[in-house]
Amino acid sequence: MDEKAIASFKEKLDVQHQWPDVYMFKFIVPASKVNEVTALFKNDQVEERASSNGKYISVTVKAMIGSSDEVIAKYIEAKKIEGIISL
Repeated sequence: MDEKAIASFKEKLDVQHQWPDVYMFKFIVPASKVNEVTALFKNDQVEERASSNGKYISVTVKAMIGSSDEVIAKYIEAKKIEGIISL
């Protein structure tokens, strides 16, 4: 994400949420990388669902987040995981 996109996303988050708030993250990740995603959200509610062929896992996380900056930081960390798709 470039800085303009991050600023726009931050603005939208701040309009839609009163921090702290529960934020839902959604990812699709290769099955071999699911542990890397769940490690980012150790104390949060994580749901996993395998694709029909088992190659990919859909990961939904509900996390109590303190600010839009924390949301952005989580997405930046997640982006480092090979093959991840953020929804």
